[in-house]
Amino acid sequence: MAVLAAKGIIKIDLKTTASSGSSTSVFETGSLSVSSIHVDTSNIASPPKPLLIISPTDEGTYPVLLFLHGFELRNIFYTQILRHISSYGFIVVAPQLYGLIPPSGIEEIRSAAAVTNWLSSGLQSMLPEKVKPDLQKLALAGHSRGGKAAFALALGYAETSLKFSALVGLDPVGGKGKCCQTDPKILTFLPHSFNLTIPVCVIGTGLGGEQRNSIICPCAPDGVNHVEFYSESKPPCYHFVTSDYGHMDMLDDNPPGFRGVISGYTCKNGNGPRDPMRKCVGGIFVAFLKAYLDGETADLKVIVNEPDLAPVKLDPVEFIES
Repeated sequence: MAVLAAKGIIKIDLKTTASSGSSTSVFETGSLSVSSIHVDTSNIASPPKPLLIISPTDEGTYPVLLFLHGFELRNIFYTQILRHISSYGFIVVAPQLYGLIPPSGIEEIRSAAAVTNWLSSGLQSMLPEKVKPDLQKLALAGHSRGGKAAFALALGYAETSLKFSALVGLDPVGGKGKCCQTDPKILTFLPHSFNLTIPVCVIGTGLGGEQRNSIICPCAPDGVNHVEFYSESKPPCYHFVTSDYGHMDMLDDNPPGFRGVISGYTCKNGNGPRDPMRKCVGGIFVAFLKAYLDGETADLKVIVNEPDLAPVKLDPVEFIES
């Protein structure tokens, strides 16, 4: 079973009304320079899966975020949003869990666990000089099917040697519908039923549950999307919905290759540019991770109390304190 951080959860009083003129900079790029590092599996010391690592280059010790890509997507499609997160002092590790043909859900989760277990022995050698990972502050996140995989890994569907301290689901999807969950079937449809003791943030999209056209099914169907994942989470948990954007709108502009082209046509998209969506989602990641990994709660409080400060519409914004 996955080992989870059950103690020492930071308490945040979000009921305090934000003061007049409150602001946050997390929706803009952070102050740290970052580097993108591509790691293959060419030798015995290599990770079990190819990696995109995005790391600050300034000397220091930084928390680590393991990010799992969505269904039939590539890790490089998330480069801009992951660089945004890293620029605030996070080492982001994004494995490419499979190639063209997706494995079973169980195999995907086992692959994510294998990457997690490699971090202790292998990550340091891949980082810029004088940059060190703080694996005592390890967060887990994923998008779409990768979001569901992140929840499953946190729930213990594969063995890990490291503790996860926080979990973020980016428009997670549990299947085609309530009757058609993908394996492992983790949704119970009972409130607060996830057996998790770590803080959870669920970021959903308002258009993910809508069809692009009459032929293609919704990418994030009602009943198995962000709404249900938040409902089944235990406090402390947060739910932010980018109401005017779709399931793929946090990806880079014009992602490369055939899968990149297809990603722009499979889901209903928002009408606006993607950059504000990436800034919003990246800012929420940063605020949540700073709050629960570093104890810096100010930005999360501002977003919860004044969601209109976000670069895109957030509606609803919900939370349950521990």
